[in-house]
Amino acid sequence: MKSHERIRYLRKNVLHMTQEEFAKSIKISRSNLGNIETGAVSITERVLSDICDVHDVNMNWLLIGEGSPIREKTRTEKITDFAADILRDEEESFRRRLVEALADLEVEEWELLEKIAQKAANKRKS
Repeated sequence: MKSHERIRYLRKNVLHMTQEEFAKSIKISRSNLGNIETGAVSITERVLSDICDVHDVNMNWLLIGEGSPIREKTRTEKITDFAADILRDEEESFRRRLVEALADLEVEEWELLEKIAQKAANKRKS
C-alpha cells in the first residue's frame, strides 16, 4: 500500500470520516484530498505533518506502513489531553467538580483514598 492509499484507509477505516470532514480537519480542500487519495497529486510535508498532529497518526505507518496507524500516547500525553478536555467542560459538570475536589485534597486524604482504592481492588480479586 502506498502513502496515498494509507491516507484513504486511515480516513475511511480508522477515523471513519468523510472526505469533507477529514479535509477540513487538516485545512485543505475536499478536492485536494481526493487528488491526494488517488495519487494524482503528491502529499506535501505540511499535509503529512497536519494529519499526524491533528489525528495522532504514526508518521512511520503513514510513510512506509510500519507500526500502527494511530500513535500510542505516553501517560503524560494522556493526562494532559484529559486535563485539557476537562477544562473545556461546563463549569458545573461532574468531571470538572470531581477533579477540582481532588485538587483540594491534602496528602493525608490522598493516602486515605489510596487505602480505600486498594481495599476495593482486593475485594474484587477475592
